[in-house]
Amino acid sequence: MAEALCTYIKNDRPFLGICLGLQLLFESSEENGPVDGLGLIPGVVGRFNSLNGFRVPHIGWNALQIEKDSEILDDIGDHHVYFVHSYRAMPSDDNREWVSSTCNYGDDFIASIKRGNVHAVQFHPEKSGDVGLSVLRRFLLPKSQGTKPSQGKASKLAKRVIACLDVRTNDKGDLIVTRGNKYDVREQTKNNEVRNLGKPVELAGQCYKDRADEVGFLNITGFRYFPLHDLPMLQVLRDTSENVFVPLTVGGGIRDFTDANGRHYSSLEVASEYFRSGADKISIGSDAVYAAEEYIKTKVKTGKSSIEQISRVYGNQAVVVSIDPWRVYVRSPNDVQFKTVRVTKPGPNGEEYAWYQCTVNGGREGRPIGAYELAKAVEELGAGEITLNCIDCNGINNFLVFQTIPPLSNCFQHDMTISYNCLFFSFENFIKSLFLHLQTMVNCY
Repeated sequence: MAEALCTYIKNDRPFLGICLGLQLLFESSEENGPVDGLGLIPGVVGRFNSLNGFRVPHIGWNALQIEKDSEILDDIGDHHVYFVHSYRAMPSDDNREWVSSTCNYGDDFIASIKRGNVHAVQFHPEKSGDVGLSVLRRFLLPKSQGTKPSQGKASKLAKRVIACLDVRTNDKGDLIVTRGNKYDVREQTKNNEVRNLGKPVELAGQCYKDRADEVGFLNITGFRYFPLHDLPMLQVLRDTSENVFVPLTVGGGIRDFTDANGRHYSSLEVASEYFRSGADKISIGSDAVYAAEEYIKTKVKTGKSSIEQISRVYGNQAVVVSIDPWRVYVRSPNDVQFKTVRVTKPGPNGEEYAWYQCTVNGGREGRPIGAYELAKAVEELGAGEITLNCIDCNGINNFLVFQTIPPLSNCFQHDMTISYNCLFFSFENFIKSLFLHLQTMVNCY
């Protein structure tokens, strides 16, 4: 296969490599290696240096610096494109003739190459929205015409706005998007029906049209059921991925499971079905709490937790841990073994400190672990991203949860996002959050 591919490329046949498809063109890679590449481009693919303060993996929308004309990049201009990777190739005098664009993440790395009809990109055009589709279109239809934009202002990693859709069945059995007030999703009416914001696929499509950077589905009752029996949710992913060209995350009930027939399914099998149905990342909630508790107690990585299983096969950039904490007031940091923060508004009995207790089962049960301790543990187990959802502040436009962001962000070396209910969350607080130690921001629908 390698020999045939090398011959094909050396004959200047049309070729487009994406992400790993760019990296394999180089001489070798340090990932799980060293391992040999095809050796067509001089250079070694190495891991990003996290010692300079940049979090690894490199996840998100970043800008390109165009080095030379490359037809497939003609429509990019000042737009960002979507990256998700831990390893990169660096430009050098030996490979300069191949480099068509670079990107900066701590250092300038190779974002794309071109020579003749051979193209490769480190970013994901299929997840980069309309501008990404233009890259694919120009490769497939090289003579297609378009207006070449001027180089614009995009120059660094952008903040992400992520549309997070809470999905569940209503009392009629229909799969709907809902939203809660402190996780209560039922209307305060005589019928007490589940709040219905619309159909998941349609709303995801609208979020994409409204230029959301990512879309997430959280099956908020998934902890009750076996996800692989949730065929409507799998179909939602398939239908959404056909028309939404940004990263998709799905969560809810991802764990080891034994069905009524005694058949055991690992969390990796559950996640794999989600990935096959169109997900780019999976979000783990309750199971991550249990895994973190066990790891903190034993200090042993068994390799059996859902985080370890999935990150080992798909990479830590594919694993998001969703933290659902509530605030517990204490008089002194010495009163608890968990990380505390000094609150700006005293508690009901004049307490000046609080810790954030993690919960499971959709915020129904508190566990003996804090958000800070959980974040540190899941990162060591292999999580690449965390999402913070504060139960106390859900749906009530309360800024107090932001007190947890600096300590969490400082302890967690990967991406951290914060989730809010924008039906109730003010635009002013949205803007404030963008300046609080965050690379990213989750905008809940």
